[in-house]
Amino acid sequence: MIEVGNILVHEDVVKNNFVCNLNKCKGACCLEGDSGAPLNADELDILKEIYPKVKPYMNAKGIATVEREGTHVTDFEGDYTTPCVDINKECAYVVFEGGITKCAIEKAYEHGDISWKKPISCHLYPIRITKYPEFDVLNYDRWSICSPACSFGDELKVPVYQFLKGPLIRKYGEAWYQELEDTVAGI
Repeated sequence: MIEVGNILVHEDVVKNNFVCNLNKCKGACCLEGDSGAPLNADELDILKEIYPKVKPYMNAKGIATVEREGTHVTDFEGDYTTPCVDINKECAYVVFEGGITKCAIEKAYEHGDISWKKPISCHLYPIRITKYPEFDVLNYDRWSICSPACSFGDELKVPVYQFLKGPLIRKYGEAWYQELEDTVAGI
């Protein structure tokens, strides 16, 4: 583990390469899994507030799911997540463009309708955060559907933490990210 401030960063985040390759995976991470995207408690009110502006970008199945279940749900482990259209199926906020999944929340953001890009767990993927009272742990989540991203990252020689520079700065700030880079350079 690498300690940066009060954040522990697993070495895999630094040593492994990763660059999303949507042309290969088609955004499968938004379609598969045990539940929807993890949400922080502070994101629940944001989702409720922005839903009317996100709704026009959503498909009919996603809208029906949110109208029935709410803008978020509690999964089988008691964690907050985005609702899924069907059990272990796509996130309710998924839209399809040219056979590739996109996020209706992010579409609303890109069009200037909202100022919140998407849940931080989505923005940071494949990093998953484990929260403890005194610190966070950043882990690299390996998933077979992301093998094209691993290959592409290897080809481009881009480590996970560099690929996720923007999301990491969004979560922890520029000074923290600079400290991470300085720490990695010293290894």
